[in-house]
Amino acid sequence: MIISASRRTDIPAFFTPWFMNRIRAGFCTVPNPYNSRQVSRISLRPEDVDAIVFSTRNPRPLFPHLDELDRRGFRYYFLITLVNNPRAIDPHSPSLRTAAEVIRRLAGSLGPQRVVWRYDPIVFSASTSPDYHLENFESIVRLLQGSTQRCVISILDDYRKARQRMAALQRQGYRLLKGDELEQAVVQTVPGLVQIAAQAGIEVTSCAETFNLVPMGVRPGSCIDADLLHALFGLRLSWKKDPSQRAECGCVLSRDIGMYDSCLFGCQYCYATRDFALSARNYRSHDPQSPSLLGWHLPNSPAAAGAQMRLF
Repeated sequence: MIISASRRTDIPAFFTPWFMNRIRAGFCTVPNPYNSRQVSRISLRPEDVDAIVFSTRNPRPLFPHLDELDRRGFRYYFLITLVNNPRAIDPHSPSLRTAAEVIRRLAGSLGPQRVVWRYDPIVFSASTSPDYHLENFESIVRLLQGSTQRCVISILDDYRKARQRMAALQRQGYRLLKGDELEQAVVQTVPGLVQIAAQAGIEVTSCAETFNLVPMGVRPGSCIDADLLHALFGLRLSWKKDPSQRAECGCVLSRDIGMYDSCLFGCQYCYATRDFALSARNYRSHDPQSPSLLGWHLPNSPAAAGAQMRLF
């Protein structure tokens, strides 16, 4: 079993104490995002977990616990998002230099193969043009050279939860490129990203991308990547594509232990947060001792049905 930690929130940045408590307990509980009365108990015992994939913008809070994860026999790698967008788009992400220093430190400990950089999603707008992204990407590559061997990219998708926020962003001057303008921007940008990355020994892959980027030198990639798991840890499992993900997604099956509406980074395009104020309230009510990330969800049983804590 692969543990995703997490597509739904940033566990290392905001919930490391809870995560380590659950590691020590050997399990966590996760309610169905669409029916909170359906609660799964997920084993976090080393013998049941093939690997953990951490998705984060700030892995630093987890650094003091990596030795413990190693001692317990866990295998893991990191997907770290660093885009360096304008603050209007990513208001609370770590600064470029802070994030790059954290990535370099992590790569120095784990090796660059276990640190995957995400320049994702790419927001094309009147204020974040192809020239902007090429210059921005190159500045990041200069800081990360030698600390990663792979960069994952994707073009901004139209997520229902983010539409109102993106509309407000456009009113601030970030007119999003669409249609032919967007296609032209992709063609003007992506080959340049590939070239810049290649000069630093970094391969560029795509994530669940509807644009055909293969002619531009970008092969379809995966975040929960069977090939990478095999290369890193020698895992030879019966990999199946995750049916809960989009058709373009190449990720193999995993169990996500996060919950939506709990991240505090406030990225305007976020698909996992419908309301930033709700995320802040949920975070304030978070109990690191709970078996579940939000609320106090017990595994399904007749007695457990009345024990679900309401999220508000």
